[in-house]
Amino acid sequence: MAALELRHLIKRFAGGVVGVDDVTLTVGDGAFTALVGPSGCGKTTILRMVAGLEEPTSGAVVIGGREVTHLPPAARDVAMVFQNYALYPHLTVRENIGFPLKVRKTQGAEVARRVAHAAELLEIGALLDRKPAQLSGGQRQRVALARAIVREPALFLFDEPLSNLDAQVRAQTRAELVALHRRLGATMLFVTHDQVEAMTMAQSVAVMAQGRVLQEAPPMALYREPQTLAVARLIGSPSINTLVGRTTGERFEGALTCTTTAAPHGDVVLAVRPEHLVLGTAIDAAPATVLLVEPLGPESLVRLRLRSGDVVVARVAGEATCRMGDDVGVRVAAGEGHCFRAGDGTRLT
Repeated sequence: MAALELRHLIKRFAGGVVGVDDVTLTVGDGAFTALVGPSGCGKTTILRMVAGLEEPTSGAVVIGGREVTHLPPAARDVAMVFQNYALYPHLTVRENIGFPLKVRKTQGAEVARRVAHAAELLEIGALLDRKPAQLSGGQRQRVALARAIVREPALFLFDEPLSNLDAQVRAQTRAELVALHRRLGATMLFVTHDQVEAMTMAQSVAVMAQGRVLQEAPPMALYREPQTLAVARLIGSPSINTLVGRTTGERFEGALTCTTTAAPHGDVVLAVRPEHLVLGTAIDAAPATVLLVEPLGPESLVRLRLRSGDVVVARVAGEATCRMGDDVGVRVAAGEGHCFRAGDGTRLT
């Protein structure tokens, strides 16, 4: 395997539209990194530039210490798995998996060995003589993965490969991909708009918006210590609650009131995860009205309207004791919450 380096990568399209804006990123040898962000943020464009399917306007792509920025796809030693599987309908599973090797004129015995090995890894040995039309979506994606594995590339690229699967199969395939990474020790770059995929699979996650990487960190570091308001909003489901107010250095005054740590005076945004909102009737809690209760089994989501008009969501363990229309108190759990500058969204404390 080999490390991937993106050095000040820029991609401008016709009309001056900037798709990727000065992205520098390193995926270590054998590491699993995810790019996550909304549609149009530039993540797939980065993947295509790494694969050689798009030409950068400027910057460099380096794989295994070798600059490949202007090399054709076939010379980069990468394998790409697409969202739509891209299988040949007239070929069997065995033939689809072995196709990249036959193109390279690999000897038949070696093709058979690699196909059998990939099929064993992905538990699709019983499907080798079927055609893609005879397979489920999850099985087709496994075939696409096997076709990438047989190439034994320096780098695996995944372009939203799970988005066409139903929820149960998607969760199962996530686990299989993580296990596959562990077995292969492969270098992987995974593009997704689904933060659950990014957070549960990758060792490091790069959050993107408007062509830029806003922050890269291990999944829980992103969740616990977002460096900007944009990252805080993009990571977490339900989304983080945000309330505009003012600080005096030691206290946030707004729809909710709480103490802060060395925040400067001025307008700020208080951001609080749903699980860090505490419901009750405490004297120091802000009054709120329950708008909706969503029972999810092990937890419940409670949507509330504060007296200020702001709507927030609280996550409570088990079944919520409140009901729609109830008046409750809301406060921020001790030691939780984040403050960001109201202007540029940078983290304060």
